[in-house]
Amino acid sequence: MDEKKAILSFSALSNETRLRILKQLVAAGSDGMSAGDIAQKVGATPSRASFHLSALDETGMVTSTRQSRQITYHVNFEAVGGLIKYLMEDCCQNNEVVRACCSTGC
Repeated sequence: MDEKKAILSFSALSNETRLRILKQLVAAGSDGMSAGDIAQKVGATPSRASFHLSALDETGMVTSTRQSRQITYHVNFEAVGGLIKYLMEDCCQNNEVVRACCSTGC
């Protein structure tokens, strides 16, 4: 991951609704969720949830699949992992204290 992509991803996650959406999609796992279900879980209107899903899709952390009229959103675990890896290796230079917090909690 390059710096520009990391900044875009961190920017998207700095919004409370988007962070909640990402958490919901992580919990949903490979099943994913519809925009309506996501909206209900995060307390947003469906159109507002779609707006935020679009921003997350732009980062690559969220993907969607269409089946007829139904769109299902999924978390892209590889993209989220790439962001974490970027933070750990590039920004934190694999600092021992930071690594310990990730594996055992601080």
